[in-house]
Amino acid sequence: MAKGKPVILSKRTFPTQGAASEFFSNMLHGYKPGDRVTDADAVDLASVLDRHPSRDEKVGIGIDHFEVQSADFASQCFRVVRIDGTWARFSYKACIAP
Repeated sequence: MAKGKPVILSKRTFPTQGAASEFFSNMLHGYKPGDRVTDADAVDLASVLDRHPSRDEKVGIGIDHFEVQSADFASQCFRVVRIDGTWARFSYKACIAP
């Protein structure tokens, strides 16, 4: 991951990919698996998800909310819950350095 490239989102800009990664890592680890993400954090997640290489597939018919879930190797990840109740996991890392 190139450290010197800025990450520009709709409501926030990070001077480097490393700064963006740290921000979203801290956000992710501020929740427990099963938690629903706050509306304020959801704004940033929706904005970073716009950068995902499979954005249209992840968003589907539209975003209802975001949650945190358990992932492999005792880790956790974000998931987008669509308005029809289906969901998809996504990596914020894939969004920062697509």
